[in-house]
Amino acid sequence: MDSPGQKVIQKWLQQKKWKLADFQKQTLIAFVEGKSGLLNAPTGSGKTYAMFIPVLVDYINNNKDYKKKRASQLYVVWITPLRALTKDIQRNLQLACDEMEIPWQVGVRTGDMSAKDKTAQKKAMPQVLLITPESLHLLFATKDNAEVFRHLKLIVVDEWHELLSTKRGVQTELALARLRNIQPDVLTWGISATIGNLEQAKNVLLGVNFKRKLLSEIQLSENAPLSCGEGQGDKADKSIIITSTLKKKIIVESVLPDKIESLPWAGYLGTNLLDKIMPIVLNSKSTLLFINVRSQTEIWYRFILEKYPELAGQMAIHHGSLDREIRNWVEDALHNEKLKLVVCTSSLDLGVDFRPVETVIQVGSPKSVSRFLQRAGRSGHRPGETSKIYFVPTHALELIEAVSLRVGVERNIIEDRLPVVNAYDVLAQYMVTLAVGDGFEEEKLFNEIKSTFAYQYITRNEWEWLLGFITTGGATLIAYDEFRKVERDGNLFIVKDKRIAMRHRLSMGTIVSDAAISVKFLSGKYIGTIEESFISRLKPGDVFSFGGMNLEFIRVREMIAQVRKSSKTKGTVPSWQGSRIALSSQLSEFIRERLDGILNPNATEPEIKKLQPLLQLQHDHSAIPTHHQLLIEQCETKEGHHIFIFPFEGRLVHEGLSAVIAYRISKITPISFSIAMSDYGFELLSDTYINLSDVLEEHNLFTTENLLDDIQHSVNSIEMAKRKFREIASIAGLIFTGYPGKSMKTKHIQASSSLLFEVIREHEPNNLLIRQAYQESLDQQLEEHRMRKALQRIAQQQIIIKYPERPTPFAFPILVDRFREQLTSEKIEDRIQKLIKQIDK
Repeated sequence: MDSPGQKVIQKWLQQKKWKLADFQKQTLIAFVEGKSGLLNAPTGSGKTYAMFIPVLVDYINNNKDYKKKRASQLYVVWITPLRALTKDIQRNLQLACDEMEIPWQVGVRTGDMSAKDKTAQKKAMPQVLLITPESLHLLFATKDNAEVFRHLKLIVVDEWHELLSTKRGVQTELALARLRNIQPDVLTWGISATIGNLEQAKNVLLGVNFKRKLLSEIQLSENAPLSCGEGQGDKADKSIIITSTLKKKIIVESVLPDKIESLPWAGYLGTNLLDKIMPIVLNSKSTLLFINVRSQTEIWYRFILEKYPELAGQMAIHHGSLDREIRNWVEDALHNEKLKLVVCTSSLDLGVDFRPVETVIQVGSPKSVSRFLQRAGRSGHRPGETSKIYFVPTHALELIEAVSLRVGVERNIIEDRLPVVNAYDVLAQYMVTLAVGDGFEEEKLFNEIKSTFAYQYITRNEWEWLLGFITTGGATLIAYDEFRKVERDGNLFIVKDKRIAMRHRLSMGTIVSDAAISVKFLSGKYIGTIEESFISRLKPGDVFSFGGMNLEFIRVREMIAQVRKSSKTKGTVPSWQGSRIALSSQLSEFIRERLDGILNPNATEPEIKKLQPLLQLQHDHSAIPTHHQLLIEQCETKEGHHIFIFPFEGRLVHEGLSAVIAYRISKITPISFSIAMSDYGFELLSDTYINLSDVLEEHNLFTTENLLDDIQHSVNSIEMAKRKFREIASIAGLIFTGYPGKSMKTKHIQASSSLLFEVIREHEPNNLLIRQAYQESLDQQLEEHRMRKALQRIAQQQIIIKYPERPTPFAFPILVDRFREQLTSEKIEDRIQKLIKQIDK
């Protein structure tokens, strides 16, 4: 290390008794060479400092008296997907600056900041700004915002894999294009721990014009080569992927039940294994207990406290609906080793530095290898340390997933994150955002937009439609003044109405959920938020569990649910939308692979050994398919005639696939079906027997021909698109959800969006937002691309049909899932026990 900056860094590293890893050295070299790119390294290996050290070296090299404080200029924008991440990153970066005596301030800008603090910050910007995509867009909605970014040296997008496949990722793409337009020399880097499609992730991050620009620069040079390729070491190679060679050792161990039930069902949440889990917790300094959904964290927290009251004061609960102040307290207490156990959701998935965490426990399948790896990395969160994660099954067949997850971890096979394209609602919102700020010239903005991956193929006609939409509301709504937001002033598109500007700032963002009700004690202390649909079902005096407390509901006033603590030990648990997690394509493939030879008596995996009796029962009564086979079972019960089909493709794919197969059978013969599904298969239930073997001989039920048409006929595509349109309309600004404390009721929002959908669909069928609603319902709700691949795979498989006398272990979880959709006063557990007795007879 020769330069002044490198010497300062070397001295600091020696004081810390640290040594730069190879990937950290590579990142420093790449930065000095003026490269942008993507850094991929395991959780807890030092990615944050790998990205921050180069900009400090650059600053010291260019400022001999670097310890002298200068006028506030923003050098680094650090984009994070979660507010929770900013606090920990701020602590680490500020500590590095202080210890090296670099007079930099590391600031934070999120939705939690007061207006006063934001105004003060803009007058004196920190040198490093940690910010979420939403807050960055809010900066673009301020006047003279370009001046804030004039001296920008580096943009870092942390946890890029979490943003990439979402509309927040599109927001980030738009922000990056804007920042590169303001400061063309700025370097852009993404940080990612778990992602499969690295090359595509880098290209989305840098924008599609990155290589085109470099190629044109190079070809102007006399000695320039004619082509510009990755890894050639020439002037063209201005982008790079740096991958750490560090291999994070991860140990996966399942918590096994003493006895495997012969008819497994998903429903008891894994709590029957609590007495096997608690010794692990009690023997660890601190433990994160990951639950997939918020409602179940509340159940687990209450259940543990009831059985182990001695943990009171040593355990806490953490999920995204709790007050930020409560979550901060939990994070600080965990960091300071004051908590032994935290029951949490994905709110603690990402790179928060909890070094004291010794153990991670995952309850239920996380449904993807990457999510499992991310959570495992919360323990042993230091370079070179081993991470250990315990897997707790919530039903017997999840033990197959446990083995599949271990294989995925060993092979380091991580799911791809596919980028979102043509999100017209996000683009419409962004155009108004810029118009609220300094305004925009449409030709310049059009070229800037086309530099992003998300909108590289946008046509001039689509652009003209969007301009018409933000200025008049479009052809259908042109007669209504409230949809005229942006005015044209010469070449400038700008918002002049202060009321429109204020409403837009209040409704910016791409996360749309059920209307949230604030929950407060009568004293006024804020606890968190619960969806309006849950609160609307409560009567005064009802008790519910939230934040680890039992609360008595008093009343709702101005979108605030007033409560008080209750001495009752039982209460209902809030439910939140989005509780279902989709099984990833890679994990479903691993599961199919595991079924090959799974009855091998010499199996070494403890999970498979434990499952042998159940698997033998499945084999004796039906079959266990290999990955070259598709298993279909037909049987009759008091309910009717059942057809069970097991593609092992995940619930979302089965939802669409079951509807298509049912529709295709109904075209052959008049019949009605009830449909149920699990991650492993689906059920078609009818009061009429179908000889499926004959049907399959004469008709190809699993063809991909006319798939889109069959989807349109088999599911209520209009209703699905209508539900999607509600989200799209909110993001695009067609619907205003209300002012803080005075939000519109969900039913009013639904009514408004439904009315708009019907009117626009009838009078303007080519409306881009309507088109987007249909496309998203296919892509996201039914996973049409995966459904098509599944059908192509099935076409190559041998179809085996079995006729068991009763539902098999594979079929039973699907029957149970159907029970959940039925309205009844009976407990689900009681109904299941009745069913088991009927089947056993």
